[in-house]
Amino acid sequence: LAGAFLGGWLADRIGSITVQKASLAVCGVLLVFLGQVRSAWGILALLFSLALFAGMLYPANATSMSHVCPPELRVKGFALNRLANNLGATIGPAVGGVLALRDYRLLFWADGLTSLVAAGVFVLVWRGAGLKGAAGTPDSAGEGGVGLNGHDGQLRERAEESDGGSAAGVNARGPESSPGSMAAAPVVAKPRSPWRDRPFLLLMLIFLLWSAVFIQVLTTFPLYMRNVYGLAENRIGQLFAVNTVLIVLLEMILMEKIRKYPLVRMINLSFILLGVGLGLMPLGRGFAFAGLTVAIWTFGEMLSMPLVTALIAGRADDTTRGRYMGMFSFSFSLAFIISPAVGTAIYERFGGDAVWVVCAAVCLLLAAAFSALRPYLAGVGPQQLE
Repeated sequence: LAGAFLGGWLADRIGSITVQKASLAVCGVLLVFLGQVRSAWGILALLFSLALFAGMLYPANATSMSHVCPPELRVKGFALNRLANNLGATIGPAVGGVLALRDYRLLFWADGLTSLVAAGVFVLVWRGAGLKGAAGTPDSAGEGGVGLNGHDGQLRERAEESDGGSAAGVNARGPESSPGSMAAAPVVAKPRSPWRDRPFLLLMLIFLLWSAVFIQVLTTFPLYMRNVYGLAENRIGQLFAVNTVLIVLLEMILMEKIRKYPLVRMINLSFILLGVGLGLMPLGRGFAFAGLTVAIWTFGEMLSMPLVTALIAGRADDTTRGRYMGMFSFSFSLAFIISPAVGTAIYERFGGDAVWVVCAAVCLLLAAAFSALRPYLAGVGPQQLE
């Protein structure tokens, strides 16, 4: 949690590339030492330091992606980043299993050295670059804003003169347009601090709850598949493989196919798909039915993560984007703490089926809440939440 805030703050101060270089290099060294230490206090200190510096990586990485990708390509950029993460998460355990059979200490050496190699790649590719945001450089008209009416920058935050060409009259609703076309919106001053951006804080609350639901897939889902569906561990692993294969094969294609649709509808659809996929689980049994539910919520995951990240990137300007991404990372990390405890408590008290009914209901409520919040995120609405 502390690493997320610190990484975002430092990304705005010294540059996102610099933060990533430091995070990877320090984590590499700490991982090597972690494999050698035997003292309980030493392990505790190293784990805390490792969590701190590892937590700095994501907000800095998301900030640099926002800087190097033009607004119209951010959604694809974040999707490609997720693709790389999923490939690594698939290869890593397989390699780790082989190393663990030989010597567990090799895991720490391999993990540490790969982090140091990644830091070296950053040094070579981004020599002398820090990617520190320039003051007062928000996404401008022509480069896309939050993309709420046809994403990838298709919402231009600009003012339109009203009847007679008076600069005082701003059409708050914007001209009628077909789905996916650009729509006019008033120029909105972007807050300098995410803490004072109330629509963003509400969005983070929505994302926190979404993350808490999604994390049930990593915690309660395997338990439910084993105890209720009667699936063996290898079959449960195959269900997770369905998720990974779909992401690797289809996510980039999906991002291209949905470009013509409004971003708000796609994010709403992602909430609904996650809720439907999880909510269907009590209604069937067997590996094939479980695979169908996994496919449904995987499409929700594929839509949600890159689109919400791109939305947040467009919400901030270049001087605050790191802090915005830090809060984004913080909400996901906080969900990792809260979600397993809540999910398992519901499971033990009311049964496994109740977990997925609650998840489905929460997702539908989140879709409604996001629809209500959308005008304020776009700067189009009866008032700003100041």
